[in-house]
Amino acid sequence: MTRGEPLPAAERTLYVVATPIGNLRDITLRGIDTLGQVDVIAAEDTRVTAVLLAQHGIRTRLLSLNEHNERRRAAEIVALLASGKRVALVTDAGTPGVSDPGARLVRAVAESGFAVVPVPGPSAVVAALSASGIAGPQWLFYGFLPAASAARRASLKSLADLPFALVFYEAPHRVRDALAAMAHELGAMREVVIARELTKRFETIHRCPLGDATAWIDADDDRHRGEFVLIVDAPPSRGKQASDDEHDATLTLLLAELPLARAVRVAAALTGAPRKRLYERALVLKRATGEDT
Repeated sequence: MTRGEPLPAAERTLYVVATPIGNLRDITLRGIDTLGQVDVIAAEDTRVTAVLLAQHGIRTRLLSLNEHNERRRAAEIVALLASGKRVALVTDAGTPGVSDPGARLVRAVAESGFAVVPVPGPSAVVAALSASGIAGPQWLFYGFLPAASAARRASLKSLADLPFALVFYEAPHRVRDALAAMAHELGAMREVVIARELTKRFETIHRCPLGDATAWIDADDDRHRGEFVLIVDAPPSRGKQASDDEHDATLTLLLAELPLARAVRVAAALTGAPRKRLYERALVLKRATGEDT
């Protein structure tokens, strides 16, 4: 077999295939090959997956597998694998098993002694992080917060002091309440990146302090619509904050070229220092040079 030629799908194997999170062209060549070669595709919503398959001329048999029937379907799919079939698992969008059905099936297949092969591809978490501008090397993916307000606040309180960027999924009807709770429990000055409708026509990526996030959402009814990834930057590390002198040097250079508010935003991104503290220092520097703010 020559290099680059697709491998045929193996018998008695479950392929976990990532599918587009919006734009139907965001699927790997290997993903297309696999979906065309297997005997059955287990799909969260067969109607959604049928659209993707039609886009690529694939006519593989579909079988529904969702949060309500996963346990029963897992037994059926194990039986299919035992009979020598090849099965692919897909979700409506992104990677199966990541805040979507699939983990129970994967475990059942593995415990039955059959192979599980990942076919990686689109992920809303990774797509949002890649465009966030948040440079922290460690981040925590939480997924969906609890829907009940008290449980949501308790969950956020437990995360508040962790030294990581925090990544959440959120539904449109809960996004405003979630952002308000984040501002209260995590701190209004921590930066949030709101990634909405990733890879779709109305994709939006907005950065602001958590304290400003609900006002941004409320400024346009369309901003309440779609699927959301919310990324909250890590809290500043108190033990590693630079001195005021070091911050002042950065601010002085930026203030010479940028308006005050923009200079503070850039300085916060570069230093990781709290924006409120940098704003206070910028005001001091402006006054010291006799400039109006």
